[in-house]
Amino acid sequence: SCSRAKDVTMPAKLPVNFFSTRSPVIDLFRGQLDYADQLRRDSEIVLYFFYAPWCGQSIAARGEIEHVASRLSDQVLFVAVNCWWNQGKCRKQKHFFYFPVIHLYHQSFGPIEYKGPMSAVYIEKFVRRVMTPLLYISSRSKLLDFLSNYEPGVVGFFEFNASPQPPGYLTFFTSALHSLKKDYLGTIRFGVVTDKRVAEEISLVHSGSVYLHRHANTSLIYPKDIMNFTAENICKWALENREMLIRWLRPHGGKSLLLNNELKKGPALLIFIPYNPLAEIHPLLDEITKVALEYHKCNKSQAAEADLQHAGDSDSPAFDSSVTDAQLKFSETFPIAKYPCCNTVVLPQWHSISRTHNVCELCVNQTLGVKPNKVHVPHCNFLEIEAALDSFYLQEHTFFQVISNTIECSNFLSFYSPFSYYTACCRTVNRHFLSFISSEKTIFETPKVAFSSHGKKDNTQFSIPHIEDRNCFIPDLNISSLNITGLSCRTNKTLNLYLLDSNLFWIYAERLGASRSTHLKEFAAIVDLKEEVHYVLDQNQSFVGPTLENFIKNFSVLYSPLKRHLVDDPSVHFDEEHVVTEVTTSTFHQTVFLSAKNVLLLYYAQWCGFCASLNHIFIQLARLLPPDSFTVARIDVTRNDLPWEFMTDRLPTILFFPHQRKEQSVKFPEDFSVNLPNLLKFILHHSSPSSSEHCTKECLHKESVLQQGHISHLEREIQKLRSEISALHQAHDQLEAQLSEARREEYRLQQQKHTLEKQHKTLQLHSEQLQATYDQKNQELLEMAEKLQELADASENLLKENALLRILVASRGGKLQSKDEIEEPLQSEQTLPEDNDVSLSTATAALEEKRIDNIDTTETEHSSGNRTE
Repeated sequence: SCSRAKDVTMPAKLPVNFFSTRSPVIDLFRGQLDYADQLRRDSEIVLYFFYAPWCGQSIAARGEIEHVASRLSDQVLFVAVNCWWNQGKCRKQKHFFYFPVIHLYHQSFGPIEYKGPMSAVYIEKFVRRVMTPLLYISSRSKLLDFLSNYEPGVVGFFEFNASPQPPGYLTFFTSALHSLKKDYLGTIRFGVVTDKRVAEEISLVHSGSVYLHRHANTSLIYPKDIMNFTAENICKWALENREMLIRWLRPHGGKSLLLNNELKKGPALLIFIPYNPLAEIHPLLDEITKVALEYHKCNKSQAAEADLQHAGDSDSPAFDSSVTDAQLKFSETFPIAKYPCCNTVVLPQWHSISRTHNVCELCVNQTLGVKPNKVHVPHCNFLEIEAALDSFYLQEHTFFQVISNTIECSNFLSFYSPFSYYTACCRTVNRHFLSFISSEKTIFETPKVAFSSHGKKDNTQFSIPHIEDRNCFIPDLNISSLNITGLSCRTNKTLNLYLLDSNLFWIYAERLGASRSTHLKEFAAIVDLKEEVHYVLDQNQSFVGPTLENFIKNFSVLYSPLKRHLVDDPSVHFDEEHVVTEVTTSTFHQTVFLSAKNVLLLYYAQWCGFCASLNHIFIQLARLLPPDSFTVARIDVTRNDLPWEFMTDRLPTILFFPHQRKEQSVKFPEDFSVNLPNLLKFILHHSSPSSSEHCTKECLHKESVLQQGHISHLEREIQKLRSEISALHQAHDQLEAQLSEARREEYRLQQQKHTLEKQHKTLQLHSEQLQATYDQKNQELLEMAEKLQELADASENLLKENALLRILVASRGGKLQSKDEIEEPLQSEQTLPEDNDVSLSTATAALEEKRIDNIDTTETEHSSGNRTE
């Protein structure tokens, strides 16, 4: 027998240097993590680069790490550790789910994991932030520069009069490191002020105070009386209260929900700009920051440009500093415009074919009839506006006007207070009337104001404009168009602003519609995930602040003039020789709607196998139909976007667009098989009748020839079908015969099955009987064997006795012979001895006969036993 061979395992090869021996990076390619920790104790700033030699990302990042190390090796210790070799301590102690991994240590604090792009400039920027987590602010100008940055800023005031450092400074220093540990993007900047006069500019008077600067909201001072002054608490307080006007997005390239989670928050403005983190100035980023600050400046105050001593004053209301005397006068005259809590309502179309809407501005007001001296409404109560909407929709039918050139306003009393009422001012607008956006007029700009008979009349001579255009009705503001300032709080389509580095993530811009041939990688797009649309800023325009402002304003208005961007398939090459026209997003309108032909359009996809099987049918159809009257086309819906009214959820889908009635497209019935005769009947049935009007004799001749061709083709198809039917009938008869034969064979097999089952039962019974007989004979053989064993034992005993008798007889014969020799002379005494001899001979003879009988008996038994066996 051969034994199974043992498994043979090839041991892993010994690791080799990952970095060059001349590199400033210390390469611990055997995974000596204990030696790395020993090196860290002797250095202030240490960067660990954990890698796997086979990992492509580790190999790609190796050059970036070497570049950073060549610039910072005199200040930072760079250590690379092979964390993949199974014999190394790093592999045994660390359990990473990806490679490479970068950890930084600032003395004993760490690890601070870097999760940003594996680019040298980004890594160096992060290392420098870890090296100097606090920025020293020595003058008022530096304080202004620090606070004017778009990123949140935290300033700590510490007087260095005590030795070695003032109380709380180390805690504030550690909180900056905690911020880098929790937010690898480093969105919060930490600064320290040591001059008391500079600290007083932001209302910091006590040493150890911490100030969080915010542009659009009130700045905060760390509440020491509520929270303990610890590094974790300071970091948590700053992260929770920071103001994110604009945010960087840096996808790591793997599977992630980063973009999905951000886009689900609402419409997003994605701005792609080339960005160098190590550059000292960023002019384009400053332009974008300025737009973002204006967009989020909801209180219309000039706090960001005013003196800094007022930045931390939170006692006075924010709106008091922004309301001018002219505005106050205007508000006293028209109380509806002072602090209105309004909501724009667009009523549905009054008829299915109408292209007009009634737009209403619904506001919650106070002091109707009885007017107190001064009423402040600083906030908009959600319950009040909800109640106003309920009351409005109860009387919605009164606002369904076909055309109304005047603004009609109505007042509704509140259910809760006699001093509150609701005002609704409505006007009919055309959906395609968008000229009000570019001009100085709005949809509500009209001198005629009338009140409906169902409401309470008022002497108001001005109406409330749309929520985005309300500033156009305040004469003292001198605003001729929609203003970007505070627009995020004056529209229901607030944008979230995001930045992406086009040097790293330009592929996302190309997928959104950016040109691939451009050399200047600047791009902006608005993505509305809820509405499933996105808009693209024209790349031919200069990417500056005013262009971005206009892009935001055009999106924010009620009827946006922005054209929805549709993804086009750039790989389509148009060939005039093809009988089936390939349609893309850019050619859809030209080919389908502007064409003077009847158009048959097939929706397909590359993955749709059934769609591919229809290609030969559409080629035959295109060859049969006259090219001057019909166009057979197709469009790949996976690579091209379609207008909403022509989207489908089923493939393949066939639409027919008749001539002069393109808006009345007809869908090919799904319960009909897609073949040439059915398609011809479908096209001829729905073709435009205008195509046969004023037809000449030549046209009629062509049409008759075409009809004759159709009829002959149909006759051939019918003949084919008849032959197929006869063949099917023959096949049906053969199948019936085979089925009957199969049934007979099945019956025969069933009979054989029953017979075999009976035989099986009989054999099973016979087997049981044989088994019983076998058991009985076996028992008898066992008993016989025991008896034979007993006989063998008795025979052995008899043989022993026989031997003893022979010995006795021999000894007795010797004695008798010697006795005869002695007694020969004594003839006188012969009688007695003769008698003795006769007795002895008789006894000996008797013994001899007994022995012979025993021997015969033993032999007989042995022979019998042998026969039995």
